[in-house]
Amino acid sequence: MSRCVLIWILVGLIWCSSPQFAVTDEEDDVRIRIGSKKFTENVILGEIVCLLVQSAGLPSEHRRELGGTRVLWNALLKGDIDIYPEYTGTIRREILQKYDLQTDPDMLEKLSEFGIVMSWPLGFNNTYAVGMKKRLAEEYTVTTISDLRKYPDFKFGFTNEFMDRADGWQGLRAHYNLPQTSVRGLDHDLAYRGIDSGAIQVIDMYSTDAEIEYYGLRALEDDLKYFPRYEAVLLYRADVIERRPRLVEQLELLSGRISESKMIAMNAQAKLKGIREKQIAADFLHGMFGIQVDVSYDHFWQRLRKHTTDHLILVALSLSGAILMAIPLGILAVKISSCEKIILGVVGIIQTIPSLALLVFMIPLLGIGGPPAVVALFLYSLLPIVRNTFTGIRDIPTSMIESACALGLPPATRLRLVELPLASSTILAGVKTSAVINIGTATLGALIGAGGYGQPFLTGIRLDNIGMILEGAVPAALLALLIQGLFDLAERAVVPRGLRL
Repeated sequence: MSRCVLIWILVGLIWCSSPQFAVTDEEDDVRIRIGSKKFTENVILGEIVCLLVQSAGLPSEHRRELGGTRVLWNALLKGDIDIYPEYTGTIRREILQKYDLQTDPDMLEKLSEFGIVMSWPLGFNNTYAVGMKKRLAEEYTVTTISDLRKYPDFKFGFTNEFMDRADGWQGLRAHYNLPQTSVRGLDHDLAYRGIDSGAIQVIDMYSTDAEIEYYGLRALEDDLKYFPRYEAVLLYRADVIERRPRLVEQLELLSGRISESKMIAMNAQAKLKGIREKQIAADFLHGMFGIQVDVSYDHFWQRLRKHTTDHLILVALSLSGAILMAIPLGILAVKISSCEKIILGVVGIIQTIPSLALLVFMIPLLGIGGPPAVVALFLYSLLPIVRNTFTGIRDIPTSMIESACALGLPPATRLRLVELPLASSTILAGVKTSAVINIGTATLGALIGAGGYGQPFLTGIRLDNIGMILEGAVPAALLALLIQGLFDLAERAVVPRGLRL
C-alpha cells in the first residue's frame, strides 16, 4: 500500500511539473487564454482571436473544443479562460435566461455584474434553424416549422445541448405545439449523417453551417418567430483589460468584419475541404487586415506523444487514487455490516451520473483541464474495485476463516495474511475492469481541456475525418490491451501461486 502512495505522489509531481501544466503565476497573469466550443465555427473564431492577439505581441493560447455553453461560461467566470466566442441569443435565452432580459443594454449591465464584457457584434447572425432534406420537404410540402404538425411520425434528431437549452426543443415544441414523440439527442455532426442516411427526418442546424448546402437541406421558415437573433460576439473578463490594456484594441478590429457569407465559406473550408482551422484563421487575418501569421503544426508523432502522455497521467492518477480508496472501502463494507449498503449504494449512484455532467459539476470547484478530469475518473473507478473487494473477501470459505482464528491470528494479521491473498484474484479483476473503463472514459476529458486521446477523436468526429478519429481511437484501444497485459503480469506477483493454479 505504501508503494502505491509513493507512486501516486510521484506521478502527481511529474504531472504538475510537465510543460503543459507548469505555468508560473507571472506567465499565467499575462497569457491570454481563449476558449471555444465543440463545433467548427466556434473553433475558427477562437483561432482568429488567438492569432490576432499573438500578432500584437501578446502571449496567448487557444483551449479549443471545450464542450458546450455551460462549460465555457463556467470556465470564463472562474478565470480558466479569458475570452470565448458566443452568440447574443444564447446569452439572453440560455446563460442569462432566468433574468428575462429584454434589451441589449439590460444584457450588458447584467454581464458586467459578473465581471464580463461583451464585444460589438462580429458581423453575422448564426441563428438556430430547423431543417430537413429538400427532396423530402418538397415531397411532403413542408416549408415552415408549423407544417411539421401534420407529420407526427417524423423522427427528430437534435443536438444534446439543444434538447436541454431554454431556447431549445422543449420551448420549440410548446411554441409550435408539435406532436412528435420520436425525438433523440445526438452529436451535432452526427445529426447531419443521420439525416443524410434517412434515419431521421428533421434536425436542428446553425444557419451558417456549410453542411446545409452540402447535404441538400432546407432550413424551414420560423413562421412563429421562436428563435431570436444570434449575433456572434466575444465575451471576455473585465480584469483581462487591466492586465493587457492593448487587448481591447485588437478585439475591436473584428467588429462587423465577418459577414455571414464569409463565415459560411470558412466553415466550408474546414468541414468540406479539410483545411485546418488555424490556417483558415491566418488566411482571414491576412486577407482582411494584411496581418501575416506564420502557422506551424505538430507532426503525427509529436501529437501522439503528447496525447499519450496526457492520457497516461489522467489514468495513472485517477486509477491509483481509486485503488487506494476503494480497497479499504470494500474491506470496511465486509467487516462492518451497517456500512455495506451505504458504501455500495454511494459508489453505485456515482456510477450512474452521466460522465459529461460530472465533468461540468467539477468546473466551478476545480476549473478546467486535468484536475476535474482526474477527480471524475477517480469517482468512476471506485465501483468495480469496491464491489470486487467486497465480494472476494465475503466469499472466502468459512472453514478457512475458522482455521485462521484457531491459529490465534488477530483480525489485522488475518486480513493481511489470509483474506486479502485469497481475495486477490477477484480484487485484481475489479482493478482490471476499472482500468479499462478509466481509459475509455478519459477520452471525454478533452471536452474540458484535459487533453489525451479524446482530442483527436472528438476533432475527427467534428470534421468527419476518419484519420483523426483513428488517431485517438486506435491508441486508446492499444493502451487498454497493454494495461490488461500488465495486470496479467502483476497477477503473478500479487496472487498466490496456489490460487493461480
